[in-house]
Amino acid sequence: MVEQRMNSVIKWALILFVLVSIILNIVLISMYSGRAPKCSAHRAHPLRGKHDERSLVFADLTREEYSQVQQYMLKQKDLDISTNQITKPSENFLFLIDLSLPKKADTLAYLDDGKGKPTREATAVVFYGKSGYVKEYVVGPLPNPKYHRDVTKERYNTDIPINSRPVTIGEYAVLFEFLEAEFFSKLQKLMKESFDVDDTKHLNAFEQMPRGVRSGDRSTWISFMRDMSGMYIHPVGLEVLVNHESVNSSQWTIQRVLYNGQYFDSVQALKEKYDRGSVKKILYTKSRDYGSLKPKTKPLQVGPQLFHPEGKRYSISDNHVLYMDWSFAFGLSSLTGMRVFDVRFKDERILYELSVQEAMSVYGSVTPGMGLTKFFDTSIGIGRFAHQLVRGVDCPYEAAYITTYRYIDAPNPIKFEDSICIFEHNLGQPLRRHFSDFFHNSYGGMVNSALVMRTITAIGNYDYMWDFIFYQSGSVEAKVHATGYISSSYMMEGSLNYGHQVAEKVLGNLHTHFINFKVDLDVAGVKNVFQTKDMKFVNTSVPWQPGHHAMIPQLVEEQLNTEQEAALRYNTKTPRYLHVASPKVNRWGHPRSYRLQVFTFAGDHLPESEPEERSMSWARYKVAITKQKDLEQTSSSLYNQNNIWSPTVDFSKYIDDNESIVDQDLVAWVTAGFLHIPHAEDIPNTVTVGNGGGVLLRPHNYFDEDPSIHSADGVYINPSSTDSCENNRVACLAQETCSPVLEPFSYHGFDGVMKFQDWE
Repeated sequence: MVEQRMNSVIKWALILFVLVSIILNIVLISMYSGRAPKCSAHRAHPLRGKHDERSLVFADLTREEYSQVQQYMLKQKDLDISTNQITKPSENFLFLIDLSLPKKADTLAYLDDGKGKPTREATAVVFYGKSGYVKEYVVGPLPNPKYHRDVTKERYNTDIPINSRPVTIGEYAVLFEFLEAEFFSKLQKLMKESFDVDDTKHLNAFEQMPRGVRSGDRSTWISFMRDMSGMYIHPVGLEVLVNHESVNSSQWTIQRVLYNGQYFDSVQALKEKYDRGSVKKILYTKSRDYGSLKPKTKPLQVGPQLFHPEGKRYSISDNHVLYMDWSFAFGLSSLTGMRVFDVRFKDERILYELSVQEAMSVYGSVTPGMGLTKFFDTSIGIGRFAHQLVRGVDCPYEAAYITTYRYIDAPNPIKFEDSICIFEHNLGQPLRRHFSDFFHNSYGGMVNSALVMRTITAIGNYDYMWDFIFYQSGSVEAKVHATGYISSSYMMEGSLNYGHQVAEKVLGNLHTHFINFKVDLDVAGVKNVFQTKDMKFVNTSVPWQPGHHAMIPQLVEEQLNTEQEAALRYNTKTPRYLHVASPKVNRWGHPRSYRLQVFTFAGDHLPESEPEERSMSWARYKVAITKQKDLEQTSSSLYNQNNIWSPTVDFSKYIDDNESIVDQDLVAWVTAGFLHIPHAEDIPNTVTVGNGGGVLLRPHNYFDEDPSIHSADGVYINPSSTDSCENNRVACLAQETCSPVLEPFSYHGFDGVMKFQDWE
């Protein structure tokens, strides 16, 4: 009886619970029925422009085009090439396929004058290990190639020896086998006692560059690191110099060994002295995992996110972007990285090309691995290492993500999903504003919303975040921030002359970062000049005070007429305003121009007396202006790193001919950078804050007024309209269906204004 009563109670309790749940759901549905669960992705207002398929003239190669070029090259039996990823250095290997940009004049004729579309072509790079040289070919027309043309001499005016090539995955495979056979296997006792290395455990290798001290060398110092998170900050005190100059690995040798600050001429010499106990030994101790990026605190809540209450205000079609008054084409080169073309504002071309050219670092150390190191990232490919971006961390969660394809040191084109992101970003401060207190009480302002195109390249230890930013004021910014891990070396006597200690027996090595951008501005056409502006104090008589003088700042303007005049070195004082200007004038009679404003705190450049300097001669100049030439496409090259003493591209030669830059199509080569003296806070890895540089391109008398005054983002408030949405859409944002929960808008700024009538 009791059991039946209990069952009845449970049954009615369940029925009551179900009824309450239904009622609650009805109430909740009623409460939120007027609020869509998700905002529509459709924009509320039409785009200001139309997508243009002509942008495809700049588009990266498609996966199909890569494959078509590869298959065409394999069919050329006389080339005798392989696409096997572990092709040996002594064989012929198809290393790279990339877009071959058309000539600028042909492209402008197509874009502006309705002339025929330039032939679409690719560049193919082949390493001829059998013959001892490198060749570059132009292959076309795409999509169905029928010809290939050797353009090596045309592009570089020299032959490219085989030792100028970067190290391929195939060469690394042979190199690791060589180290195991000729190094590790002969030092088993030392490896176990000093580094706990045996058949189940190993060390990681980190190579240094350049590979030698003179042209033709291919000898690489390899530093060994613990096999731990952030291996770059776990040096163990063991380095080895391997001569791999020959394409035949049977001729490779170990030239020197460094162990715990002591040099040895051979592996055998180290082994014998170690076994005799006549060397200062490293005794293995377990290292703390200080390089791990695993969070030490569990996340409690998500940070601020973007939202689009009326849909995204930009649009992407193929490689073409529209945003407010902007339009541009974009691409991602395997070698040089991110680039944009045909950048237009209000239908006028501002830039023909804005692109990354090179990222270079020079290191200091008492150890050989880091002591001579000069890294050129183009030599292994900047864009090659643009991997998938992490949604909500690398870019806002709601950004647009773009997949790219690359063919470099691989058997087939490789897909890199979400390797570019594009998003509109509220920078968190007004673009302009004014609160009028004394007279005509009012507030006028505009939020600084801009479009960002971003990729991040993880090149070995460093991660570079590349941003191109498009502002509603008509400005464009190219900038980079560095993060990732610092390079380090094992602490030795004298190490503290080259950096700071950052962990047990670990030195963070002092180094420079230099970043080069190509800025092909077309300011109101392609006939431009280069001007500088600055100020000086002039002792001036005061007209209303006879006999009295005052030092008053005056404007100083100058036009530079030749390439050498316009090569502005880092070690000299440069004018603070640098302009690419048009002969055309604005309404007020001033030349329409764009200013190059460089943000940099670069370290010292390598002295020009050093033989390696010509490979990085672009870094001499904060800004250098040259006449545009199709054969002066880049400031560096794939081969400069590995033949640093005889570079295929010596940028200084672009300036040596000292051509006129008056009424010419001009290109600005801009170098930004920063000096990095590593410190304890670089552990576990470097933060982006303060570690970066770039160039801002700002309109200067290009317009008759600030163009953002015509933006629909403008806000205007006066005392009689403090809560009106008419000139302030933000005032009604809290009422939008798709907005998050927001505080209602209110404004009481006029309560404290000065009222002169109160004084009467």
